[in-house]
Amino acid sequence: MIVSKFNLKNIQPDGLEIPHESIFDLPEKVLQFGTGVLLRGLPDYFIDKANRQGIFNGRIVVVKSTDGGDGAAFDKQDGLYTLCIRGIENGKTVEENIICSSISRVLSAKSEWETILQCAHNPNMQVIISNTTEVGIELVNDDIRRHPPVSFPGKLLAFLHERYKAFDGSTHSGMVIVPTELITGNGKKLESIVIEQAHLNGLDNEFIDWLENCNTFCNTLVDRIVPGKPSAATKANLERKFGYNDDLITMSEVYRLWAIEGDKKVASVLSFAKADPGVVIVPNIDMFKELKLRLLNGTHTLSCGLAFLAGFDTVKNAMDDTAVSGYITNLMTKEIAPAIPYKVDAKEANEFALKVLDRFRNPNIEHQWISITMNYTSKMEMRVVPVLLQYYKLFKTVPENIALGFAAYLLFMKGVKKEGDTYYGQSNGQFYPIKDDKATFFHRKWQETKPSAIAEAILHDTYLWGGVDLSILPRFAEAVQEKLDDIIENGIASVIQQIKQKKIVA
Repeated sequence: MIVSKFNLKNIQPDGLEIPHESIFDLPEKVLQFGTGVLLRGLPDYFIDKANRQGIFNGRIVVVKSTDGGDGAAFDKQDGLYTLCIRGIENGKTVEENIICSSISRVLSAKSEWETILQCAHNPNMQVIISNTTEVGIELVNDDIRRHPPVSFPGKLLAFLHERYKAFDGSTHSGMVIVPTELITGNGKKLESIVIEQAHLNGLDNEFIDWLENCNTFCNTLVDRIVPGKPSAATKANLERKFGYNDDLITMSEVYRLWAIEGDKKVASVLSFAKADPGVVIVPNIDMFKELKLRLLNGTHTLSCGLAFLAGFDTVKNAMDDTAVSGYITNLMTKEIAPAIPYKVDAKEANEFALKVLDRFRNPNIEHQWISITMNYTSKMEMRVVPVLLQYYKLFKTVPENIALGFAAYLLFMKGVKKEGDTYYGQSNGQFYPIKDDKATFFHRKWQETKPSAIAEAILHDTYLWGGVDLSILPRFAEAVQEKLDDIIENGIASVIQQIKQKKIVA
């Protein structure tokens, strides 16, 4: 038995949320470009939750760029899919299983473009969501009269132009466009490209005025780990438990955030936000970006070298070790949180940090430290250096945990051999790839510099740190070198044990 509208009556609700049949009669209110797991695990989940509570009362038409793939599975399953939420929230284990019913139908842009354009004539249609990857929001030479246009912005423009014509340019026919692509200012960038495409396609000024004044493009930030399809063994176990087959079964962590930049008008259209505190509609989302960039990403970056060199392969494994877990907790809460270079409420930062620690401990997410080390240097510059500078500005002393993170970073970046274009470091008798565009630079620095002077040499090099000389920070280079020497002489496990015994804090 497959999960489908017809088979819902045969599915036992034990440990499973099943949609009420009335949901299938709700009007289509959302056009969504993309079928990926992030969309299923975040926006589509929020809309499904709102529909169950009788709040938003609208379903989604999904646009797929090509034929085939998971489009057939959506058709076979009437747009239904099971979302399995696993993780830790407020220190407690969470396990939820939901048959999501927010998707009404999936249409192929390649073979059903006219049907997609007909959706523009639907007066209930209010919202456009997208996740076409970061490459999707790019200006390309496109003709919106093609069936379909080549690019996502071209397809979006063609749909909006059809909308304009269908409602004679009514001011009330505009859409709220909410991209979820992971780029800064995603809404405003998409808006500028769509407007430029309108000019390049020679569209009339009246339409361009309507495009600019009656439609709202929102900047957004999405944050949820959605690994997607489970392993074959996990999928088989879940299907046995549920009593049906689901080719779209999706795994997700508990934590969820969809921060949307908008006003009261946007909030009234995106009424599904009322169903879950994970949807936040505010005039400015910079604070959410800073919290994620510093506390989640910054902590990952400062910890990855140390944890990997200590022999831990995943974030969860490292969090099971009391010493490493203590280091990560102190690093995040004692040094990064108070030095975020943005005005953030201390209580809000602390609450966010505790949620991040819950996420790090999630036994259902296998986040590899080695993958976090990719582009290590640029991540250190963007995520960590502004925090380090702010810490010195506020406290005028060495942040010991950050210094240790820097020391581990320097050692991780020590290449000992090269194969092809890739440098390799060595730890615990194993070689590992250094996937960083500064790998050649570091290899040369380690060769031409005495080990006892490497911290000063690297921190002094403004080429790495956005024009900033980090060696002038009082005692910072000295502290990094001392910790690096300690790691080289006694091993990183010994240094980690010192953390446990001394309980280093800021």
